[in-house]
Formats: sequence, structure tokens, C-alpha cells
Amino acid sequence: MKLIHRMAYFLVGLSVGIFFLIFFFNAKGTRCNYMPNARVLNDLSRKPFHYSDSASVVLAESWIDTIDIKNSLQYGDVDFSRSKQPVGNGKLYVVEGQTKDEVLIDIFLINYADRVILQNVKRRK
Repeated sequence: MKLIHRMAYFLVGLSVGIFFLIFFFNAKGTRCNYMPNARVLNDLSRKPFHYSDSASVVLAESWIDTIDIKNSLQYGDVDFSRSKQPVGNGKLYVVEGQTKDEVLIDIFLINYADRVILQNVKRRK
């Protein structure tokens, strides 16, 4: 068998194998989050989300929306120097993000084992 035919069979088999791996891992919802920031944001966005009373008051204002919170949980940065403080049975995390109008915000979240509570949202100066 010629080398060109061997390469063709190899590439076809490789592409079919890669297709099945991608299909298998996407079906299970597997993500490759190696960095601490990505792991924390992934954990926070996977759990059921609840709002505290003070956060509901802030979200009723016109300068911020729940879409800004979700985008910050996807693209924001976790401030680990102010995070991981124990609060009851959970831990406080501070996520730095921005609104669609590019207003810098700090999001204070309490991460429990079964849920996440949005504690407060503040403008960053």
C-alpha cells in the first residue's frame, strides 16, 4: 500500500475518533478548567442562583441588570485576596466585572454546597 493511501486512512480514522471524543465530552458537560479563576466561576455559574434583599434593591436600579451579573460570572475575575472568607456554612467570593455600559462592579457571592446567593453588588471606583 502506498504512503498516500496509508495517510488517507490514518486521517479519516483520526477525524472520526476526534468527532466521537468531542461528542462524548460535550454530552457530559465536561469543561477543561485548569486555572483557579475559571474553576470558581464555573462552580458559581452551575449552581442555583438566589438573590438577597439588598441585591434585589440594587438590581432594581437602572444602571445594572441580571444580564450584567451573568456576563460577569462568565468573563469576570475572582479577587482571591478578598474571597474565601467563611460565612456560615458557605464562603464569600468577590467577582470583579463590568456592566454593558462598562461600569466596573464588584459582585459579592456566598457559595454554599447546593446554591449561590448574590449578597450585594457595588460600583468599583
